[in-house]
Amino acid sequence: MEPFLLHTDKDDASLLQLKSWCNNADGITAGFTTRQTGNVALHVGDNPSVVLLNRKRVTELLDWSFETWTCAEQVHGKQVYVAKRNDTGRGRNDRESAFQNTDAIITNEPDLLLVMFFADCVPLYFYDPVTNAIGLAHAGWKGTVANIVAETIEQMSSHFGAKPENINAAIGPSIGSCCYEVDEAVLKHVRPFGVDKDVISHTTDGRAHLDLKQLNRHFMIKAGILPRHIEITSLCTSCRTDLLFSHRMEKGDTGRMMSWLGRKSR
Repeated sequence: MEPFLLHTDKDDASLLQLKSWCNNADGITAGFTTRQTGNVALHVGDNPSVVLLNRKRVTELLDWSFETWTCAEQVHGKQVYVAKRNDTGRGRNDRESAFQNTDAIITNEPDLLLVMFFADCVPLYFYDPVTNAIGLAHAGWKGTVANIVAETIEQMSSHFGAKPENINAAIGPSIGSCCYEVDEAVLKHVRPFGVDKDVISHTTDGRAHLDLKQLNRHFMIKAGILPRHIEITSLCTSCRTDLLFSHRMEKGDTGRMMSWLGRKSR
């Protein structure tokens, strides 16, 4: 069953909600925006005032305060930032105040809306209902093979006492293996993990389709997350440019969606 369900309001603003997480009693909100909510990233050349209006619109749709918006400057690495109460709002209005060189944010603080930006890369969500720790990560192929999954889980464990077997995880909309063809320069970094048959489908001339979603799922299980605790979307950003932005399909001329994850105080 598809875990990310489309919700459209009376003004035709659409969000993809991670329903099984949003429907619990723990105050969790999690999901992914669409084209209909506009570009929410400041680094793609759009008018900053329009981007900020889009950001405010999203937080209003989520019934969260814009003051809670907290995000990072992503670099396709595996750096994890541990967000504290006084970090609330970093990156909300500008890039300079965001967590720099960061591709994952974790916290156990309520009322921080963690945000990451995407247009094909893989959004990763982590939630431990025992410790109330949450984590949000961005995984392109470089972050994936650097095992940002394991780094995020390790940091959640060391800082908050989260045990992998208690963590719920989700893998959100990204480019699918159907559309993500790569060459040997990428494949050589994947083969050492020994999961070729599960994530690589060879085409011609040393090229292959790569399944980044399944590769991240493999790392989640290897890190100790139970398979039954992992939800994975079927949505492909490249196939669904009617709904989602795709850097590859649109040849770099496109906006960015956001993943979000937060826990409201009771």
